[in-house]
Amino acid sequence: MKIRTRVNHPPQTELPPGRRALVAPIYQSVKFELEDLAETERVWSGRSQGFHYSRNGNPTLHDLEQLLAELQGRDECVTTASGVAAVAVTLLALLSQGDHVLCFIETYGPSRALIARTLGRFGVSHTMLSIEDAAGIERALAERPTRLVWFESPTNPMLKIPDIARLTTAAKRHGALTALDNTFAGLEAHAQFPVDLYIHSLTKYASGHGDVMGGAVIGEHDLVRRVRSQAVTLGPTLDPHAAFLIQRGLKTYPLRRAAQCATAGRIATLLAADPRVTRVHYPGLASHPGHALAAAQLQDFGSIVTIDLSGTPEQSRVFADSLELFAIAASLGSCESLIVAPQLQQPRDLSEEQRRQSAVTPTTARLSIGLEDPEDLIADLCAALDTAFG
Repeated sequence: MKIRTRVNHPPQTELPPGRRALVAPIYQSVKFELEDLAETERVWSGRSQGFHYSRNGNPTLHDLEQLLAELQGRDECVTTASGVAAVAVTLLALLSQGDHVLCFIETYGPSRALIARTLGRFGVSHTMLSIEDAAGIERALAERPTRLVWFESPTNPMLKIPDIARLTTAAKRHGALTALDNTFAGLEAHAQFPVDLYIHSLTKYASGHGDVMGGAVIGEHDLVRRVRSQAVTLGPTLDPHAAFLIQRGLKTYPLRRAAQCATAGRIATLLAADPRVTRVHYPGLASHPGHALAAAQLQDFGSIVTIDLSGTPEQSRVFADSLELFAIAASLGSCESLIVAPQLQQPRDLSEEQRRQSAVTPTTARLSIGLEDPEDLIADLCAALDTAFG
């Protein structure tokens, strides 16, 4: 065999019987060769199980999907190249022209944009309420047929805690599906509720290291199969190497999250007693209006602490700029602590009344607590407050 042929058809090592790699290999291959044409036809037509093209399925992705489905306590999972891709393929798989969506002011901005602007162009209508408007939710579901209720818990960034049992019961009573963006709560949270689909941004806690993006949609087989078909058609496929990095991050996920939540609780308690902070939004505090509900619904209170500073927007700018250990950056769940400053926090797509209902103020800042020593983070926050308020 000549060199140009051999380098394109190299030998492949197979492990002896009874041996396996302790860490699963990365199947960094777009295509998979099958034994013969007859088997290829069976796999391509869906009559036989197997992998043939990584947009449709890949062993590394499948390993990750099985793990995520098990953590969430559901049958099946499909992964995507980002969290927003998971949102998009779910919405496109479930909704058609003429359908109605009930969503909320407190929903993640890109999700609001997909529902209101993108799907609105194709004849999907929506009603947007506050997640705290229990009477409005019941009224909206009773007044018109609704295909989907889309919500978050805890909400971003104000950490409001909806009553999931009440919300899912109302949705099912009126024939609506429910989709929960479960990113803030964690990969195993809220499995006890009859939610139809769970959406996760794997970029956050699953990866945990801020170096890879991914998304997941988890639920029972029939609905996830529809979402997978949409994902295969549109093509936001998670790369196998990204899937490997997320799997690697998951090995330390429980330890990371426990440490981050513990530090977040300490910081929330400290800031709640500081007169330069008007309000601390953290469900682990007894003063939080959703504290009892969060304690009943969640395994932990999370690693996000949102604060309203008591001064001016300019003082909040000085506060953010004065922090040494909190990076001014998007996202959350990283090993490093992060801050989304008030100047970056404003929901510009909402009306004045909707912004009031969202509770985001000109001095609201979101802290994502990392894995640094708690004492160092506390010292950094206190020093920044001293600089901002004199």
